[in-house]
This record gives sequence, C-alpha cells and structure tokens, in this order.
Amino acid sequence: MQAYIVGGAVRDALLGLPVKDRDWVVVGSTPEEMLARGFRPVGRDFPVFLHPHSNEEYALARTERKSGHGYTGFVCHASPEVTLEDDLLRRDLTINAIARAEDGTLIDPCGGQRDLAARVFRHVSPAFAEDPLRILRVARFAARFTDFTVAPETLALMRQMVAAGEIDHLVAERVWQELARGLMEARPSRMIRALRDCGALVRLLPELDRLFGVPQPEKYHPEIDTGEHVLQVIDAAAAGAQPLAVRWACLLHDLGKADTPAHVLPHHYGHEAASARRAREVSERLKAPTDCRDLAEMVAREHGILARAAELRPETMVKLIERCDGLRRPERFLLMLEAAACDQAGRSGAIAAATRPLTRWQAALAAVRAVDAGTIARNCRDKSLIPQALHAARVAAVKALEKDTR
Repeated sequence: MQAYIVGGAVRDALLGLPVKDRDWVVVGSTPEEMLARGFRPVGRDFPVFLHPHSNEEYALARTERKSGHGYTGFVCHASPEVTLEDDLLRRDLTINAIARAEDGTLIDPCGGQRDLAARVFRHVSPAFAEDPLRILRVARFAARFTDFTVAPETLALMRQMVAAGEIDHLVAERVWQELARGLMEARPSRMIRALRDCGALVRLLPELDRLFGVPQPEKYHPEIDTGEHVLQVIDAAAAGAQPLAVRWACLLHDLGKADTPAHVLPHHYGHEAASARRAREVSERLKAPTDCRDLAEMVAREHGILARAAELRPETMVKLIERCDGLRRPERFLLMLEAAACDQAGRSGAIAAATRPLTRWQAALAAVRAVDAGTIARNCRDKSLIPQALHAARVAAVKALEKDTR
C-alpha cells in the first residue's frame, strides 16, 4: 500500500498558496485492507475512506469508463492493479494531475508543472469531454487563478462538448454549486467570460447571456454594454468581500434590460420589474438557497430607487424600508444596500459615488428602527390608527435626521 497527496493540495503548494484540504490516493490496496487499518468508508460510488486520526480523505486509485450522459454517467473500477499514473490520467486538468509521495517526490506524467509555470489550463486527455461538469470547473478555476488562460485546444474541446449537448444533462443543483463557488472567487467575471467563450453561458444562464450587446446610456454607464456592466458589478462585490447572496443578487440585478424593446434603447424605463421577475425565475430554476433568491429579487426590484437616495423624500424612503421589511429583517436590508452600492461601483469603478446613497440609506434605516413602537402604540387611543402613527413617527425621524446633517 502506497499513499500519495494529489490534486489541489499539490497544485496550491507549488503555486505558493495556502493548502486547506489534502486528498490522498492509495495504490495497491483493497477496501478490506483499508477497513483493517481503521479507515472509515464514506464513498458511495467508489471506495473513499477517512483516515482514523487525521480524517483526511483517502481514495483507492481508480479508472473510469463513460456509461451515459452527464457527470454521473460513469462506471468506476478500483483494484490493487490500478497504478498511480492510471488514476492521474482520469483527472481533468494537468495542473490537478500531479501527485506527491510521502517523501516529497513529485509524480507528474501529464506536464502539470509545465502548465503551472505557463499559467495554462490544459485538459489531461480526450476523456475530459466525458464529464460536462468540467466546463464549469475550468470556468471556476479561471475566477480563482486570475492570471491563467485556457489552452486553445481545451477551449475547442469545451465548445465541442457544449455543441454535443453534454452540458444540458447537468442537474440544477450541481450547476448552482459550481456557480456559487465561482462567484466567491477573486474575479467572478472571469468565470462568466469563460462560460461565454465556450458557449455554455447561453445554455446555463441564457437570461444573462442576452445582456451582452444591450446598450445603456453612456451618461450613466460609461461601459455602455449591459453585460460588461454586470461583470464589473460582480467584481466590485468580490473586491468588497461580499457574501454569496450579495454576489448572486449583483449577477441578476439587470436581467430585465434584455427585454427592453429595440426602439426604446439605450434607455430601459421600468426594467426593474422585469429584472425582479427574471431573477426569481433563474433562482428557482437553479434551486438557489432562499436567502439568495429573495435578496436577488429584492435588489432587482429596488436598485434603481436605492441609487437615487439624495433626491428622495423621507416619506418615500420610509415606504421603501417598510416594503422591504427592513424593520424586521435589517440584516437583509443592509445586504440589499451593499448590492446596490456594488451596482454603482460597477460603472467604470465609481466607488466614491457608490458610498453616498449607501450611507444615507444606512442612516435612515437606523433612524426608523430607533422609533419606539411600544410607546406609540400605548399612547394611541384608537388602536386602529397605530400603523399610521408608527409610519408618521418614522417619517419624522428621517426628517429630523436630514435636519441634523445640514
């Protein structure tokens, strides 16, 4: 029995990056021997075990044979005769097909070190085409490793996979998982570009793909192209270390602009309602978590008015806070404000301008929440008038806030 560290742990160590998790491949062993050594089985489709002390994953070396469509259509074969090289050759990219022996020796049959130095994503073998999930993985890696490029032959293979319809067999849960992971990387725009370059974006997120080439008024959007604007917005969210729900909302906030009639362009009057509807449709189709779905819909619906904080009356601001349930769910309201600020920053980097409406809304929310609802309710003789009294007190609080800042 021989064990080797494989995959991302080796890759990241060679790149000088922190190694979070280590995966091992075991050569020359059997499930029975692993159990006898105290390892705990966890793999359902192929033999994977947890180390009795470190809890790190140890998988028996295996080969795979395509047996159907999608990423689940495989038959795995694990036995003591499967070599380390056999196992490495089934992997996706050369940079993920490097192993390290326990004495530190590197085993690199696919040229992974060469491609690490050249900053290239290159597929290991034609078997790459058998798993459509690998298209999303390459796109996600592009968002993480921002100075890497996709090898021309790998991009060509990804395009062939899309054209063959393989990517249409991916289930929503796996698509969401990979998109979510990519959005949390350093430059999520690179994931979207990679998906678009190979033709996968129009199959997975057609509502987003339609935004590219849709013009906006240059006065407000120097980048003009709506799709490019969205990419700037999600990168602004990443630069601000925003949580997933905010990044997802940023990705979907302008989907309705693709529905604007051609004779109206480059203006997009009332696009917020269409954007909110499409944001919900996309979130439901991909089975996004409830917090991501709800925030995306709310940001799409409200981002236009949130940006106009300086010109809004206190009455209008209070109505919006109440409409968005900001009193009961202030944390979500604040996340909406962060997404709206990213929208403003995603206009050729107008970060300073983005903070002004954000600050005003934050102050208004704090003022409204400071209103003593209990005292107002007790002092209201006609209990049916409590909602109006509360609303009036909140408007007065925002008006007082504005007087204090003059």
